[in-house]
Amino acid sequence: MENFQPLTDFYEAIADDARIGATHISLYMALLQEWNTAVAQNPLSVNRDTMMKAARMGRKTYNKCMKELQEYGYIKYEPSSNPLIKSKIYLKAG
Repeated sequence: MENFQPLTDFYEAIADDARIGATHISLYMALLQEWNTAVAQNPLSVNRDTMMKAARMGRKTYNKCMKELQEYGYIKYEPSSNPLIKSKIYLKAG
């Protein structure tokens, strides 16, 4: 079986990063699944409610984790304040 390199890269990156907790991992896995089903489209166009459901978290935790994943350099997040326009998320490579 082949490695799913983006998953391997993420786990290698977080191995020594004490700032990353289970909620960050859950959200990143949801984003990675969305990226995978979107045929590796970068940036991703995501709906917050869909991502919160996939990551099994509420709005406050979602917003906190998205902000922190961006601060820590794992993603670039361009939120949309318009409910009809999806947010853009760039997953960082390697």
